Amino acid sequence: MTWHWTGLAFFSLTLLPAGLALVTGRIPHRLRHRLAPMRPRGWALLGLYSAAPLNTIPRLAEAPPATIVVATAAAAVLAAAGCTYAALAPHRTRNAAQ
Repeated sequence: MTWHWTGLAFFSLTLLPAGLALVTGRIPHRLRHRLAPMRPRGWALLGLYSAAPLNTIPRLAEAPPATIVVATAAAAVLAAAGCTYAALAPHRTRNAAQ
C-alpha cells in the first residue's frame, strides 16, 4: 500500500502540473521553442498521468478483482494513447507548417 500512495503522490506532483501547464500554455517563454506543440504534449502528459490514479485508486479502495482489471486495462490504453500522441505531435505540427 505504501508504494501505491508514493507513486500516486509522485505522479500527482510531477506529471499533473506539467500537463496542465502545457495544456493551458502557462510555461516560461524561454521554453516555448523547445516545447513547440505545447497543447498536444500537455494532453499526452495528462494521458500518461491518468494511468497512476486508474491503477492506484481501485487497489487502495480494495475493489473487487474485476474492477481492478478493468481499471488497469483502461490505464494501459490511456497510457499507450498518451505515448502515441506524444510521439506524433511534433511530426503533425512540422507537416502542418510546411
